[in-house]
Amino acid sequence: MNESKKIPLVRTAIGIAPLEVKEEGAEKVVIRRIFTEAEGAPTFAMRLFELAPGGNTPLHRHPHEHEVYIVEGRAEMTTEEGAVSLQSGDAILVYPEALHNFKNTGESPLRFLCFVPNKR
Repeated sequence: MNESKKIPLVRTAIGIAPLEVKEEGAEKVVIRRIFTEAEGAPTFAMRLFELAPGGNTPLHRHPHEHEVYIVEGRAEMTTEEGAVSLQSGDAILVYPEALHNFKNTGESPLRFLCFVPNKR
């Protein structure tokens, strides 16, 4: 990052190499780390997740909040109070320690942006 001019960084998210999510309970999930501390993001990380049809993230909880935006596809989010149907355009605030996961319920890829604090 150019510290003297603070020029915004522009990246093509879909062009970033996907990494397989190998966490226990994850199935058919890849992540693209768009902005992190490595790119000079001081506070938040932006990640793009892609779940193949039938894929899901692990059922988990963590001490930090995070925000999710469904870019493309249909999903179901599991919570302690039951399942919530999601679709393209939905925005989700996951509170700290809230149990959750995401499942692709469609026939095409599910893509969502996830924003988390860098310092977790």
